[in-house]
Amino acid sequence: MNILEIIGRDNALFENDIAQHDMALRALVRRARFLVIGGAGTIGQAVTREIFRRNPKVLHVVDISENNMVELVRDIRSTLGYNDADFRTFAIDCGRCEFRALMSASEGYDYVLNLSALKHVRSEKDPFTLMRLIEVNILNTIATLHAAKGAGARKYFSVSTDKAANPVNLMGASKRIMEMFLIQASETLPVSTARFANVAFSDGSLLHGFNQRFAKRQPIAAPQDVQRYFLTPQEAGELCLLSCLLGENRDIFFPKISATLNLIRLSDIAERYLHAQGYAPHRCRSEDEARERAAELIPQGRWPVYFFESDTTGEKDFEQFFTSTETLDLGRFDSVGVIRNAAECDPARLAYFLSEIERIRSQIPWSKAEIVALFNSILPDFNHKETGKYLDSRM
Repeated sequence: MNILEIIGRDNALFENDIAQHDMALRALVRRARFLVIGGAGTIGQAVTREIFRRNPKVLHVVDISENNMVELVRDIRSTLGYNDADFRTFAIDCGRCEFRALMSASEGYDYVLNLSALKHVRSEKDPFTLMRLIEVNILNTIATLHAAKGAGARKYFSVSTDKAANPVNLMGASKRIMEMFLIQASETLPVSTARFANVAFSDGSLLHGFNQRFAKRQPIAAPQDVQRYFLTPQEAGELCLLSCLLGENRDIFFPKISATLNLIRLSDIAERYLHAQGYAPHRCRSEDEARERAAELIPQGRWPVYFFESDTTGEKDFEQFFTSTETLDLGRFDSVGVIRNAAECDPARLAYFLSEIERIRSQIPWSKAEIVALFNSILPDFNHKETGKYLDSRM
Protein backbone atom coordinates (compact mmCIF):
# COMPACT_ATOMS: atom_id res chain seq x y z
CA MET A 1 0.00 0.00 0.00
CA ASN A 2 1.42 3.37 -1.07
CA ILE A 3 0.72 5.68 1.87
CA LEU A 4 1.77 8.83 -0.02
CA GLU A 5 -0.70 8.03 -2.80
CA ILE A 6 -3.54 7.49 -0.33
CA ILE A 7 -2.90 10.83 1.43
CA GLY A 8 -2.69 12.65 -1.92
CA ARG A 9 1.04 13.23 -2.28
CA ASP A 10 3.76 12.19 -4.72
CA ASN A 11 6.92 13.01 -2.76
CA ALA A 12 8.26 12.59 0.76
CA LEU A 13 8.13 15.92 2.58
CA PHE A 14 11.59 16.20 4.16
CA GLU A 15 13.75 14.51 1.50
CA ASN A 16 15.86 17.60 0.77
CA ASP A 17 16.34 18.57 4.41
CA ILE A 18 17.36 15.06 5.44
CA ALA A 19 19.77 14.73 2.51
CA GLN A 20 21.30 18.14 3.19
CA HIS A 21 21.83 17.49 6.91
CA ASP A 22 22.32 13.72 6.97
CA MET A 23 26.10 13.83 7.50
CA ALA A 24 25.64 16.14 10.50
CA LEU A 25 22.85 13.95 11.86
CA ARG A 26 24.96 10.81 11.51
CA ALA A 27 27.93 12.42 13.22
CA LEU A 28 25.78 13.53 16.16
CA VAL A 29 24.07 10.15 16.49
CA ARG A 30 27.23 8.04 16.26
CA ARG A 31 28.81 9.57 19.35
CA ALA A 32 25.66 9.89 21.50
CA ARG A 33 23.56 7.97 23.97
CA PHE A 34 19.77 8.09 23.42
CA LEU A 35 16.76 7.34 25.57
CA VAL A 36 13.41 7.22 23.76
CA ILE A 37 10.35 7.35 26.04
CA GLY A 38 7.11 6.13 24.49
CA GLY A 39 9.15 4.41 21.80
CA ALA A 40 6.62 1.70 20.97
CA GLY A 41 3.94 4.04 19.60
CA THR A 42 3.80 4.82 15.90
CA ILE A 43 5.86 8.02 16.16
CA GLY A 44 8.13 6.55 18.82
CA GLN A 45 8.92 3.56 16.61
CA ALA A 46 9.63 5.86 13.67
CA VAL A 47 12.01 7.98 15.77
CA THR A 48 13.73 4.85 17.10
CA ARG A 49 14.28 3.57 13.55
CA GLU A 50 15.74 6.93 12.45
CA ILE A 51 18.21 6.87 15.35
CA PHE A 52 19.08 3.16 14.96
CA ARG A 53 19.82 3.47 11.24
CA ARG A 54 22.52 6.06 12.08
CA ASN A 55 24.35 3.73 14.49
CA PRO A 56 24.23 5.41 17.94
CA LYS A 57 26.44 4.42 20.85
CA VAL A 58 23.41 3.65 23.02
CA LEU A 59 19.71 3.45 22.16
CA HIS A 60 17.40 2.54 25.03
CA VAL A 61 13.65 2.51 24.57
CA VAL A 62 10.97 2.73 27.26
CA ASP A 63 7.25 2.04 26.78
CA ILE A 64 4.39 0.52 28.76
CA SER A 65 3.22 -1.56 25.77
CA GLU A 66 5.10 -4.85 26.01
CA ASN A 67 3.55 -6.18 22.79
CA ASN A 68 4.35 -3.10 20.70
CA MET A 69 7.90 -3.14 22.06
CA VAL A 70 8.32 -6.71 20.80
CA GLU A 71 7.08 -5.61 17.39
CA LEU A 72 9.51 -2.67 17.38
CA VAL A 73 12.46 -5.02 17.90
CA ARG A 74 11.19 -7.50 15.30
CA ASP A 75 10.65 -4.68 12.79
CA ILE A 76 14.15 -3.26 13.26
CA ARG A 77 15.79 -6.68 13.08
CA SER A 78 13.77 -7.52 9.94
CA THR A 79 14.60 -4.29 8.10
CA LEU A 80 17.75 -2.65 9.47
CA GLY A 81 19.30 -5.72 11.07
CA TYR A 82 22.13 -5.10 13.52
CA ASN A 83 24.82 -2.53 14.26
CA ASP A 84 27.22 -1.57 17.04
CA ALA A 85 24.59 0.17 19.18
CA ASP A 86 23.72 -0.91 22.70
CA PHE A 87 20.07 -1.30 21.71
CA ARG A 88 17.73 -2.35 24.52
CA THR A 89 14.04 -2.01 25.36
CA PHE A 90 12.35 -1.71 28.75
CA ALA A 91 8.62 -2.38 29.20
CA ILE A 92 8.14 0.13 32.02
CA ASP A 93 6.07 3.24 32.76
CA CYS A 94 8.03 6.51 32.74
CA GLY A 95 5.82 7.78 35.57
CA ARG A 96 6.70 5.00 38.03
CA CYS A 97 9.58 4.00 40.27
CA GLU A 98 10.93 1.49 37.72
CA PHE A 99 11.80 4.35 35.39
CA ARG A 100 13.55 6.28 38.15
CA ALA A 101 15.54 3.14 38.97
CA LEU A 102 16.55 2.78 35.31
CA MET A 103 17.76 6.37 35.22
CA SER A 104 19.78 5.83 38.40
CA ALA A 105 21.31 2.60 37.10
CA SER A 106 22.26 3.94 33.66
CA GLU A 107 25.42 5.80 32.71
CA GLY A 108 23.26 8.72 31.61
CA TYR A 109 21.94 9.84 28.24
CA ASP A 110 22.94 12.68 25.93
CA TYR A 111 19.49 12.99 24.38
CA VAL A 112 16.17 12.14 25.99
CA LEU A 113 13.22 12.07 23.60
CA ASN A 114 9.72 11.87 25.06
CA LEU A 115 7.18 10.53 22.56
CA SER A 116 4.65 9.33 25.13
CA ALA A 117 1.26 11.03 24.94
CA LEU A 118 -2.47 10.60 25.16
CA LYS A 119 -3.25 11.98 21.74
CA HIS A 120 -6.97 11.46 21.23
CA VAL A 121 -9.51 14.25 21.54
CA ARG A 122 -11.96 11.60 22.80
CA SER A 123 -9.83 11.29 25.96
CA GLU A 124 -11.56 14.38 27.38
CA LYS A 125 -14.99 12.75 27.49
CA ASP A 126 -14.81 11.98 31.23
CA PRO A 127 -12.78 13.37 34.15
CA PHE A 128 -10.99 10.06 34.77
CA THR A 129 -9.43 9.66 31.32
CA LEU A 130 -8.89 13.42 31.23
CA MET A 131 -6.86 13.24 34.44
CA ARG A 132 -4.77 10.47 32.90
CA LEU A 133 -4.22 12.73 29.87
CA ILE A 134 -2.94 15.49 32.16
CA GLU A 135 -0.66 13.05 33.96
CA VAL A 136 0.88 11.69 30.77
CA ASN A 137 1.07 14.88 28.69
CA ILE A 138 2.09 17.33 31.42
CA LEU A 139 3.10 15.77 34.74
CA ASN A 140 5.20 12.96 33.24
CA THR A 141 6.92 15.49 30.99
CA ILE A 142 7.93 17.52 34.04
CA ALA A 143 9.14 14.41 35.86
CA THR A 144 11.18 13.07 32.92
CA LEU A 145 12.66 16.53 32.35
CA HIS A 146 14.00 16.46 35.90
CA ALA A 147 15.25 12.90 35.41
CA ALA A 148 17.00 13.85 32.15
CA LYS A 149 18.71 16.79 33.80
CA GLY A 150 19.80 14.61 36.72
CA ALA A 151 21.26 12.07 34.27
CA GLY A 152 23.37 14.77 32.60
CA ALA A 153 21.40 15.03 29.36
CA ARG A 154 22.52 17.59 26.79
CA LYS A 155 19.04 17.97 25.26
CA TYR A 156 15.43 17.07 26.00
CA PHE A 157 12.83 16.69 23.26
CA SER A 158 9.10 16.21 23.81
CA VAL A 159 6.59 15.88 21.01
CA SER A 160 3.75 18.40 20.77
CA THR A 161 0.87 18.74 18.29
CA ASP A 162 -0.63 21.21 15.85
CA LYS A 163 -3.65 21.19 18.17
CA ALA A 164 -1.56 23.19 20.68
CA ALA A 165 -1.83 26.25 18.42
CA ASN A 166 -5.04 28.06 19.45
CA PRO A 167 -6.41 24.87 21.07
CA VAL A 168 -10.12 24.07 21.03
CA ASN A 169 -9.86 20.74 22.87
CA LEU A 170 -8.30 19.69 26.15
CA MET A 171 -5.76 17.42 24.48
CA GLY A 172 -4.35 20.35 22.50
CA ALA A 173 -4.52 22.59 25.55
CA SER A 174 -2.58 20.02 27.60
CA LYS A 175 0.18 20.07 25.00
CA ARG A 176 0.23 23.88 24.99
CA ILE A 177 0.67 23.85 28.77
CA MET A 178 3.39 21.23 28.32
CA GLU A 179 5.18 23.63 25.97
CA MET A 180 5.02 26.29 28.69
CA PHE A 181 6.71 23.94 31.17
CA LEU A 182 9.36 23.14 28.55
CA ILE A 183 10.17 26.84 28.23
CA GLN A 184 10.47 27.12 31.99
CA ALA A 185 12.85 24.13 32.08
CA SER A 186 14.92 25.51 29.19
CA GLU A 187 16.78 27.82 31.54
CA THR A 188 18.74 24.83 32.89
CA LEU A 189 18.41 22.19 30.13
CA PRO A 190 18.13 22.85 26.36
CA VAL A 191 14.76 21.69 25.00
CA SER A 192 12.96 21.50 21.68
CA THR A 193 9.74 20.10 20.35
CA ALA A 194 7.73 19.59 17.15
CA ARG A 195 4.18 20.32 16.15
CA PHE A 196 2.84 18.30 13.27
CA ALA A 197 -0.32 17.08 11.73
CA ASN A 198 -1.98 13.69 11.70
CA VAL A 199 0.35 10.73 11.17
CA ALA A 200 -1.16 8.45 8.55
CA PHE A 201 -2.14 5.02 9.90
CA SER A 202 -0.77 5.75 13.38
CA ASP A 203 -2.09 3.49 16.13
CA GLY A 204 -5.68 4.32 17.05
CA SER A 205 -6.13 6.88 14.27
CA LEU A 206 -9.05 6.89 11.86
CA LEU A 207 -6.82 5.57 9.08
CA HIS A 208 -5.51 2.81 11.35
CA GLY A 209 -9.18 2.02 11.91
CA PHE A 210 -9.58 1.54 8.15
CA ASN A 211 -7.05 -1.32 8.36
CA GLN A 212 -8.93 -2.85 11.28
CA ARG A 213 -12.32 -2.54 9.60
CA PHE A 214 -10.94 -4.01 6.37
CA ALA A 215 -9.38 -6.99 8.14
CA LYS A 216 -12.68 -7.64 9.95
CA ARG A 217 -14.82 -7.02 6.82
CA GLN A 218 -16.72 -4.21 8.52
CA PRO A 219 -18.05 -0.94 7.06
CA ILE A 220 -15.83 2.14 6.98
CA ALA A 221 -17.06 5.47 8.36
CA ALA A 222 -15.50 8.94 8.08
CA PRO A 223 -16.54 12.61 8.30
CA GLN A 224 -16.97 14.24 4.91
CA ASP A 225 -16.51 17.84 6.09
CA VAL A 226 -13.16 17.47 7.89
CA GLN A 227 -9.88 18.23 6.11
CA ARG A 228 -6.50 17.45 7.62
CA TYR A 229 -2.76 17.50 6.86
CA PHE A 230 -1.01 14.13 6.99
CA LEU A 231 2.56 12.99 7.48
CA THR A 232 3.83 9.47 6.96
CA PRO A 233 5.28 7.72 10.03
CA GLN A 234 8.79 8.08 8.59
CA GLU A 235 8.27 11.82 8.08
CA ALA A 236 7.10 12.16 11.69
CA GLY A 237 10.26 10.39 12.86
CA GLU A 238 12.44 12.61 10.69
CA LEU A 239 10.83 15.82 11.95
CA CYS A 240 11.35 14.78 15.58
CA LEU A 241 14.97 13.83 14.95
CA LEU A 242 15.68 17.13 13.16
CA SER A 243 14.19 19.08 16.05
CA CYS A 244 16.04 17.10 18.70
CA LEU A 245 19.48 17.22 17.09
CA LEU A 246 19.45 20.45 15.09
CA GLY A 247 16.89 22.56 16.96
CA GLU A 248 18.14 25.39 19.13
CA ASN A 249 16.93 25.85 22.68
CA ARG A 250 13.13 26.36 22.86
CA ASP A 251 12.62 25.80 19.11
CA ILE A 252 9.36 24.26 17.89
CA PHE A 253 9.66 22.59 14.47
CA PHE A 254 6.69 22.20 12.15
CA PRO A 255 6.13 21.15 8.51
CA LYS A 256 5.76 24.02 6.08
CA ILE A 257 2.47 24.12 4.22
CA SER A 258 3.22 23.87 0.51
CA ALA A 259 2.13 22.28 -2.73
CA THR A 260 3.58 19.04 -1.33
CA LEU A 261 1.73 19.21 2.01
CA ASN A 262 -1.94 19.92 1.41
CA LEU A 263 -5.28 19.41 3.11
CA ILE A 264 -7.28 16.32 2.24
CA ARG A 265 -10.79 15.28 3.27
CA LEU A 266 -10.99 12.21 5.45
CA SER A 267 -13.78 10.77 3.31
CA ASP A 268 -11.54 11.13 0.22
CA ILE A 269 -8.80 9.16 1.99
CA ALA A 270 -11.34 6.42 2.79
CA GLU A 271 -12.27 6.12 -0.87
CA ARG A 272 -8.63 6.08 -2.02
CA TYR A 273 -7.86 3.45 0.58
CA LEU A 274 -10.61 1.15 -0.68
CA HIS A 275 -9.61 1.65 -4.33
CA ALA A 276 -6.03 0.69 -3.37
CA GLN A 277 -7.43 -2.50 -1.81
CA GLY A 278 -9.35 -3.33 -4.99
CA TYR A 279 -12.84 -2.33 -3.84
CA ALA A 280 -15.35 0.27 -4.97
CA PRO A 281 -16.78 2.39 -2.14
CA HIS A 282 -20.55 2.03 -1.80
CA ARG A 283 -22.08 5.01 0.01
CA CYS A 284 -24.78 4.17 2.55
CA ARG A 285 -27.31 6.56 4.08
CA SER A 286 -26.84 5.43 7.68
CA GLU A 287 -24.66 3.35 9.98
CA ASP A 288 -27.43 0.74 10.13
CA GLU A 289 -27.53 0.36 6.36
CA ALA A 290 -23.73 0.07 6.19
CA ARG A 291 -23.66 -2.65 8.86
CA GLU A 292 -26.62 -4.57 7.44
CA ARG A 293 -25.34 -4.63 3.85
CA ALA A 294 -21.69 -5.50 4.53
CA ALA A 295 -22.16 -9.25 4.03
CA GLU A 296 -24.00 -8.58 0.76
CA LEU A 297 -21.79 -5.89 -0.76
CA ILE A 298 -18.25 -7.01 0.06
CA PRO A 299 -18.35 -10.29 -1.95
CA GLN A 300 -19.48 -8.14 -4.93
CA GLY A 301 -16.34 -5.99 -4.72
CA ARG A 302 -18.19 -3.05 -3.17
CA TRP A 303 -17.35 -1.83 0.34
CA PRO A 304 -20.03 -0.14 2.46
CA VAL A 305 -19.04 3.35 3.63
CA TYR A 306 -20.90 5.90 5.71
CA PHE A 307 -19.84 9.54 5.43
CA PHE A 308 -21.29 12.12 7.81
CA GLU A 309 -21.02 15.72 9.02
CA SER A 310 -18.77 16.13 12.05
CA ASP A 311 -20.43 17.32 15.27
CA THR A 312 -18.23 15.92 18.07
CA THR A 313 -16.46 17.81 20.84
CA GLY A 314 -13.02 19.27 20.21
CA GLU A 315 -12.90 19.04 16.43
CA LYS A 316 -10.96 21.97 15.02
CA ASP A 317 -12.38 23.66 11.94
CA PHE A 318 -8.91 23.97 10.42
CA GLU A 319 -5.37 22.94 11.30
CA GLN A 320 -2.61 25.41 12.06
CA PHE A 321 0.95 24.96 13.23
CA PHE A 322 1.56 28.42 14.67
CA THR A 323 -0.28 31.53 15.83
CA SER A 324 -0.03 35.15 14.73
CA THR A 325 1.87 36.05 17.92
CA GLU A 326 4.68 33.52 17.46
CA THR A 327 8.04 34.38 15.89
CA LEU A 328 8.88 32.25 12.84
CA ASP A 329 12.10 31.27 11.09
CA LEU A 330 11.16 30.01 7.63
CA GLY A 331 14.60 30.17 6.06
CA ARG A 332 16.59 27.56 7.97
CA PHE A 333 15.15 24.49 6.20
CA ASP A 334 13.41 23.75 2.91
CA SER A 335 10.32 22.01 4.27
CA VAL A 336 10.52 22.73 7.99
CA GLY A 337 9.48 25.93 9.71
CA VAL A 338 10.73 26.90 13.16
CA ILE A 339 8.94 28.79 15.93
CA ARG A 340 11.51 30.73 17.97
CA ASN A 341 10.49 31.08 21.61
CA ALA A 342 12.02 33.55 24.01
CA ALA A 343 12.98 32.48 27.53
CA GLU A 344 9.76 33.92 28.90
CA CYS A 345 7.41 32.12 31.26
CA ASP A 346 5.18 32.84 34.22
CA PRO A 347 6.44 30.65 37.08
CA ALA A 348 3.59 31.70 39.36
CA ARG A 349 0.96 30.64 36.82
CA LEU A 350 2.65 27.27 36.26
CA ALA A 351 3.01 26.69 40.00
CA TYR A 352 -0.68 27.51 40.42
CA PHE A 353 -1.58 24.95 37.76
CA LEU A 354 0.39 22.22 39.54
CA SER A 355 -1.06 23.05 42.96
CA GLU A 356 -4.62 23.11 41.58
CA ILE A 357 -4.20 19.81 39.76
CA GLU A 358 -2.88 18.25 42.94
CA ARG A 359 -5.85 19.67 44.87
CA ILE A 360 -8.37 18.38 42.33
CA ARG A 361 -6.71 14.94 42.24
CA SER A 362 -6.95 14.69 46.02
CA GLN A 363 -10.71 15.34 46.05
CA ILE A 364 -12.75 12.46 44.66
CA PRO A 365 -15.07 12.52 42.75
CA TRP A 366 -13.43 14.69 40.07
CA SER A 367 -15.27 17.29 38.07
CA LYS A 368 -14.54 17.83 34.39
CA ALA A 369 -15.98 21.35 34.65
CA GLU A 370 -13.43 22.23 37.35
CA ILE A 371 -10.58 20.94 35.17
CA VAL A 372 -11.82 22.93 32.17
CA ALA A 373 -12.02 26.04 34.36
CA LEU A 374 -8.39 25.51 35.42
CA PHE A 375 -7.28 25.19 31.80
CA ASN A 376 -9.14 28.42 30.99
CA SER A 377 -7.34 30.22 33.80
CA ILE A 378 -3.93 29.07 32.52
CA LEU A 379 -4.75 29.68 28.84
CA PRO A 380 -6.95 32.81 28.68
CA ASP A 381 -7.47 32.39 24.91
CA PHE A 382 -8.48 28.73 25.21
CA ASN A 383 -11.63 28.32 23.15
CA HIS A 384 -12.95 24.95 24.29
CA LYS A 385 -15.40 23.57 21.75
CA GLU A 386 -17.91 21.45 23.69
CA THR A 387 -20.84 19.88 21.82
CA GLY A 388 -21.80 17.17 24.30
CA LYS A 389 -21.06 14.54 21.64
CA TYR A 390 -17.93 12.39 21.46
CA LEU A 391 -16.31 10.08 18.92
CA ASP A 392 -17.19 7.01 20.99
CA SER A 393 -20.78 7.54 19.86
CA ARG A 394 -19.71 7.16 16.22
CA MET A 395 -19.06 3.99 14.21
